[in-house]
Amino acid sequence: MNITDVRIRKVNQEGKMKAIVSITIDNELVIHDIKVIEGEKGLFIAMPSRKTSNGEFRDIAHPINSSARESLQQAILAKYEQVLLEDESIQESAITQ
Repeated sequence: MNITDVRIRKVNQEGKMKAIVSITIDNELVIHDIKVIEGEKGLFIAMPSRKTSNGEFRDIAHPINSSARESLQQAILAKYEQVLLEDESIQESAITQ
């Protein structure tokens, strides 16, 4: 599995959800609505899900094993951190001008 694109949409609201992400795998498959969540132990990803008739949430798409989940999480969180740094740099440039 090769993650060929990661697109981050930051959430500008207060709360635990920090971003919504779309990833492209092998330039052939896109998964939308992956969430970046700030938990007690740091950032993690939550796969897209829907609410069932009994009120539970079930993943629509998810990795089959822990190594695949770790690969997804590392790629997404690295891109998220990059976006944060870019935004910070833009804000600093605007202040100094």
